[in-house]
Amino acid sequence: MDSVRLAVVSCANYPAGYFNVYREVSKREDLDVVVNLGDYIYEYSSAADSYAAADAATLNRTFPADNDLELIRLKDYRRRYGIYRDDADLQTLHSKVPFIVVWDDHEVANDAWENGAANHNTGEGDYGTRKLEALQAYFEWMPIRPVFEGSDEAIFRTFRFGNLVDLHMLDTRHMGRDEQLDYLDYFTATGLDQARFTADVGSTNRTLLGAEQLLWLRASLGYSTATWQVLGQQILMGRMNLPAELLVKIATEDFDGLPAMLGELAQLKGIQLAGGTLTQEESARINTAAPYNLDAWDGYQYEREVVLGTAKQLNKNLVVLAGDTHNAWANNLKDKDGHQIGVEFATASVSSPGLEEYLELQGDQIAGAEQGIGLLADDLDYLNINQRGYMVVTFTAEEARADWYFVDTVKSRDYAIDTARSASRSVRPGADGRYLETPA
Repeated sequence: MDSVRLAVVSCANYPAGYFNVYREVSKREDLDVVVNLGDYIYEYSSAADSYAAADAATLNRTFPADNDLELIRLKDYRRRYGIYRDDADLQTLHSKVPFIVVWDDHEVANDAWENGAANHNTGEGDYGTRKLEALQAYFEWMPIRPVFEGSDEAIFRTFRFGNLVDLHMLDTRHMGRDEQLDYLDYFTATGLDQARFTADVGSTNRTLLGAEQLLWLRASLGYSTATWQVLGQQILMGRMNLPAELLVKIATEDFDGLPAMLGELAQLKGIQLAGGTLTQEESARINTAAPYNLDAWDGYQYEREVVLGTAKQLNKNLVVLAGDTHNAWANNLKDKDGHQIGVEFATASVSSPGLEEYLELQGDQIAGAEQGIGLLADDLDYLNINQRGYMVVTFTAEEARADWYFVDTVKSRDYAIDTARSASRSVRPGADGRYLETPA
């Protein structure tokens, strides 16, 4: 096998806009498979005050009355998949290219973990029942079955593409994940309680994959003789450390003045990177940092070190695929000691809004935020925080290359590919080539 080409997609919110991204992927004739990294559906209603649904009525993307509710029961999840599959663009894509899939949180409920979810309360009944009914609907509608007979949750498995690529599909959401940490539990009157936070986020007892899946992954990496070891999973693995004062604003959803603060901090980081002199206070502002997203691997640091350490010990060429954030990213993956282990390619969303909406950014603020975050996050090499799109990852014996494509709108069926914002990154195999490069 000389090459493998994967289209990577995630996060398709029906009321948020049209599935123009699916339409674009379906036009391609060069794909081996589509990898869907989760949030194939969303569990919310399409009411105007629901997540990302403000334009749903105008776009004629509301759900019918018998399904315009938050999904809780099996019949409701089943019906929602039927509505999604009635979308012509999604139908066309399924008819043309095979899918390899994993779920994320919204196939059940927002910010799910093994025994609960942020979008579940006791008035909605038993969470375990809700989860199993939601996953049953997923198995009924999607091209996937449990790995083990009688198992309701285990979906980790490997797809082998000759001796070129082993694609290890993981569940980082429902099987073994401990509950997410909350920054608000660590902020005191004097700022972030760094010592207590560091101890908790790095605890060896804190799990994301769970013992069974982690053992399987390490063994699978050990057995594999493929050139590329690829992890297909939901969430960002790269380190996204940002200054603590910025995290306070984000955690408390105080976005007034955030672009200006981000610009100030990025300017200080630029001076530091250029070898300039900072005051003690300025240095503390940018060096007192912590992970931005505790729902990602940053919130489960011990298991990340185990995965990266395994790849390093086995001398594997590691490429991690991610979705979930609604934004496009490329990260160099380094262990806690700074050793370069592999790279991460993360796809933008099909229709769900990104950081531009969450952080309430407009116009020139978006470019400024991209530049600022790019400076402040040391291992980050590329990002696009405001466009919907997909990613194509091509593997050969010589390189693994990611190409990002973005549509200029999901609010109209009249759209175009924004060629000015398309981007590419690549990585070469071998210990001397496992870092991100911009292809010529």
